[in-house]
Amino acid sequence: MGESDVRVLVIDGVRLRRDLLVTALRRESVVAEGTGDAEQAARLVAEDGFEVVLLGTGSLPVCRRVVAADDRVQVIAFGLAGNDDEVMDCAEAGVTGYLLHDQPFDALLATITAAAKGEITCPPAIAAALLRGMGRRGAGVREQASRMTPREREVLVLLEAGLSNKEIARRLSIEIRTVKNHVHNLMEKLNVRRRGEAAALMLSQRFALDLSTGA
Repeated sequence: MGESDVRVLVIDGVRLRRDLLVTALRRESVVAEGTGDAEQAARLVAEDGFEVVLLGTGSLPVCRRVVAADDRVQVIAFGLAGNDDEVMDCAEAGVTGYLLHDQPFDALLATITAAAKGEITCPPAIAAALLRGMGRRGAGVREQASRMTPREREVLVLLEAGLSNKEIARRLSIEIRTVKNHVHNLMEKLNVRRRGEAAALMLSQRFALDLSTGA
């Protein structure tokens, strides 16, 4: 993998699966650790600098604790069946990377590499599930997008790219407190509670909202 500086935390309630993943990742020169405990996971992310979290199925409550501890962390859910409800639950919990149960280890490594760069990735089947799920949320997405200011659209694009408030402020040449205000307004308009949810929503509606062109 060649990404020895990437720190990955594996969260899974099944210890055998967790230990196997940690061992496999370390063979790829990835700094990896595992846990199945919510408190420990939140502490490790907040204090020990894990920037990527691999989340096993059934661990979404832990995901919410982890994202609350540090909303800059990139969460990858693995082993997904791909049904719409499961995918939407992941997006709403703050997941930004998705792996189906039948994808190979190489796909996991590629997704980790992308996540470490702040990129959001998902297989086409997951993207389709996100689109269907957002469609069921009604016309709200387009209506919400129409109420965004041009600056809020810019901030949302940078959120999806994984930038921190400080990085967004530097990129847009504005104060950090101004970025925080924009992020707060975005989450209210999109009816989400976390930055990761806003980023996932933006990903699933990229073409519908046409944010990348500012339209």
